[in-house]
Amino acid sequence: MTAEPAIRRMLRGIAVVAAAALLSACAGLPTSGDVTVGLELGQVRDEPDFLPLASGPLAGAGPAEIVEGFMEAAITPEEGWQTARKFLTPEFAASWRPAEAVAIDADASARTISSSVQDGDEAEEATDADVHVQTDLVASVDEYGTYSDAPGPGNLSFQVVRSEDGEWRISEAPDGIVIDQRRFVVVFTGYALSYFDQTWERLVPDVRWFPRRPAPATTIVQALIGGAPSAWLEPAVQSAFPSDVRLALGAVPIGTDLVADVALNSAAQNLDQTTLARMRTQLERSLADAGVRVNQVQFSVDGRALEAGVVEVEQPSAQSGSLVLADGAFGTIVGDEITPIPGVSEDILGITQPIAAIDVAADDSFAAVQLADGRVYRVGDGQMDELPGGTGLVEPSIDPYGYTWTVPSGDPRGLIAWGAGVTAFPVAKAWPEGSSITQLRVAADGARVAAVLNVGGQRRVVIAAVLRDATGAPTALGDEVEVLGTLNGAATGLVWLGTDRLGILTGPDDPTMVWQRVAGPSTSEAAPSDAVSIAGSRTPAGVRVLGAGSALFARSGSAWRESTSGVSVLATRAGQ
Repeated sequence: MTAEPAIRRMLRGIAVVAAAALLSACAGLPTSGDVTVGLELGQVRDEPDFLPLASGPLAGAGPAEIVEGFMEAAITPEEGWQTARKFLTPEFAASWRPAEAVAIDADASARTISSSVQDGDEAEEATDADVHVQTDLVASVDEYGTYSDAPGPGNLSFQVVRSEDGEWRISEAPDGIVIDQRRFVVVFTGYALSYFDQTWERLVPDVRWFPRRPAPATTIVQALIGGAPSAWLEPAVQSAFPSDVRLALGAVPIGTDLVADVALNSAAQNLDQTTLARMRTQLERSLADAGVRVNQVQFSVDGRALEAGVVEVEQPSAQSGSLVLADGAFGTIVGDEITPIPGVSEDILGITQPIAAIDVAADDSFAAVQLADGRVYRVGDGQMDELPGGTGLVEPSIDPYGYTWTVPSGDPRGLIAWGAGVTAFPVAKAWPEGSSITQLRVAADGARVAAVLNVGGQRRVVIAAVLRDATGAPTALGDEVEVLGTLNGAATGLVWLGTDRLGILTGPDDPTMVWQRVAGPSTSEAAPSDAVSIAGSRTPAGVRVLGAGSALFARSGSAWRESTSGVSVLATRAGQ
């Protein structure tokens, strides 16, 4: 029997309360906030305006109502889900592990709850009941905070018993919690933990989702020290923290001088300066990306400070402005002025055939140009070298090591990175499940590559780690991970927005922009009505869209506005 509608309405009414309700000492999974309605694209709140707060059990509630109230209490992780534990027997409350996993369903009101005990005389006599819940799952988060797309039906079973005072309480339930997708992004947030690539020269983000907290420094440090990268990313990255180094205290205090004091165990006292500097650099970047105000990380062992410097890491391109081919000029457009790129613009303007796409290296040393007939060329310094593959290649993507990636649209396994002099570097283990590929984009760190594949008749957005040899040449891809299970409409563009977001333009009918957090939820909105291509940016707000009528569009708050006209090609920059 389904739970009483009145009870359900009461629970909904109680749910959104507690202005400035702060979470303290969350057990297991640690939290924060992502882009929410009403904010500028990519903007993140420093602190939540409110946090949801659920109520405890209602007196006289039946088995189904107790289970529904328990699931609703998952929106309040305060004090280790103390509210949710009130729905459990004392024995089970002590052993239930809410941080084991998070199941994210489409809508809490759509859950179907049935009980083996009906209302009436039977309920008065019964001492135990079986309750089953059916949900429409969309994603999951594991105990390490890793988000995965997981669409499909979910079935949960609960054992409910009558306590000595006559009230029903849950004696058996799955570990973990269930929360609907609308409130998931209010209760949880994605933190971009930083790991080094295999060269120790670049930092690569690894997004984890933890319950929202007012001071997330401890959460970040705990996740990095003694933790590991996500399984799919691990082959391409490494942590500076040795496996035997642990936190010596359960908290990371930040003083009035904004110095974070990270107390470590004795295994850290004999570390060399390079390792300590890498540890500090990795941690300071992670805290900064989480919005934690810290001027410096200070390591200590038994109260004695460890001297630790920082290491220089490669930064994303500082270039700003859109790259366009317009009115007989190619280069960076700011306002109405186009500034040419030495050694590249002149060569591109010398191409007489129609151009479909251009990707410019991060250092402006060369460009990969795709003609309207599908052929791809490496262009720069007076040279124009055709990359083998003919007319069936997808738009090229240049990585930070100077390799140009291309792949036949009908053969995703035929991925090749081309070096200078048109030297081929086949990339093994590329997209084994894909029947075709329409978009390909290497991240600015060179450790990740995203693609839009056709798998079993469905369009999917996937990502994989990039494995390289000692010279930096790509050799293989790691296991692919699905970041968006079903893409409605053909993908006409794929770009990186910052370090951990993707922008996908679909069309041509009813063009749509999909904003996809890597290892996180997605949102979508209407694109300009005639949108045909897209260019990424260092920040999500810098995305640009080109219309079929040669108008270039930019974001203005929550709308699109025309910024210039007469553009024939909207080019991209490597890693964006």
